Amino acid sequence: MTQAPAAPKAARRRHDREIVALAVPAFGALVAEPLFVMVDSAIVGHLGTPQLAGLAVAAALLTTAVSIFVFLAYATTAAVARRVGAGDLAAAIRQGMDGIWLALLLGVAVIAVTLPTAPWLVEAFGASDTAAPYATTYLRISSLGIPAMLVVLAATGVLRGLQDTRTPLYVAIGGFAANAGLNAGLVYGAGLGIAGSAWGTVIAQVAMAAAYLAVVVRGARRHGASLRPDAAGIRASAQAGVPLLVRTLSLRAVLMIATAVAARLGDTDIAAHQIVLSLWSLMAFALDAIAIAGQAIIGRYLGADDAEGARQACRRMVQWGIASGVVLGILIVASRQLFIPLFTSDSAVHDTLLPALLVVAVSQPIAGVVFVLDGVLMGAGDGTYLAGAMLVTLAVFAPVALLVPTFGGGLTALWWAMTLMMTVRMLTLWLRMRSGRWLVTGATR
Repeated sequence: MTQAPAAPKAARRRHDREIVALAVPAFGALVAEPLFVMVDSAIVGHLGTPQLAGLAVAAALLTTAVSIFVFLAYATTAAVARRVGAGDLAAAIRQGMDGIWLALLLGVAVIAVTLPTAPWLVEAFGASDTAAPYATTYLRISSLGIPAMLVVLAATGVLRGLQDTRTPLYVAIGGFAANAGLNAGLVYGAGLGIAGSAWGTVIAQVAMAAAYLAVVVRGARRHGASLRPDAAGIRASAQAGVPLLVRTLSLRAVLMIATAVAARLGDTDIAAHQIVLSLWSLMAFALDAIAIAGQAIIGRYLGADDAEGARQACRRMVQWGIASGVVLGILIVASRQLFIPLFTSDSAVHDTLLPALLVVAVSQPIAGVVFVLDGVLMGAGDGTYLAGAMLVTLAVFAPVALLVPTFGGGLTALWWAMTLMMTVRMLTLWLRMRSGRWLVTGATR
């Protein structure tokens, strides 16, 4: 296959402006999300250790439940961006409304499951007898906000598809500020304890969903798009999301296996693993911002029947991903002695952590390519291939990771296994990108 000619400098500059305009606000919104849990932890932590332990269990369950449905954002972004590229804004918003109605239906279903099973879920997650009542209280109250959380995901996808990542940033900042104020006021001012923290989070999430809906509804009225639920459209949104759900569950399985293996290595290794995983996740936010730009830009080009523009934008974003990965890797190495003491003063954890962290630094350029190509193929609506590729990756990673305790190497070997996982993902995504089979143009795939 002959190499396509490089894009002219003017085209590269145009792509760079588009990537920066979408990726920078997206990064800000992504970073704001985990701050919700951090604020809750800081406020509830002063109530006592059992309350904080209960919050940790409930928050982990909620995060898992919501992250499973992240396809609401991904699939909606791609579908809306295609319609935008085709010049049909009314259809784009109509497509987005189908995703929002699906989010509401899924949210109600999750509440119906969570409320009666909350005590069992908390027990299954290993909460202690002292923490379990607090975890159950927080989980039951917070689950009432899940429909709003899922609406936020879907509406975020609508705005990203409309090439708007600034509004999600503003809503995320407002939601973070509201959450902090409500938590402090309800936990201590109203004396509601951990229940106050849960209610504060629910109110903040509902307010965020309302803000998003106001923007989408205003756009629908301006372009004459219907707001009513459409069974066929909701069903199509669900069908588009199934492959991405498989992809997400496979990725979650990878992370769960890695944590389970680290736990088998001992307390020192699991403590070090948690630190490395936290930093790895933080690096992922920066790279995921480029992927989000990729979803929106690629969908728009393909919707406009511009396959060559999509190919050039993909090539440029891969270059951005590699460069960002190199910079992040260097930052990890250069600042390791500054931030490691912030996480632990245990010399054994420090010694276990350092070599694993260097493995993460080396793998960041690979991660940059993976995140970008993942976003590109999502933007192209190539979910079926992404699901299959992630299942292949899981099949390669699982036996290698599970053999780490047997053959030795400790946490460093486990993170080399994680690097193998990312390398397999990169190869499968790269092969798809090179094939050109993802370049399906038109308002719908």
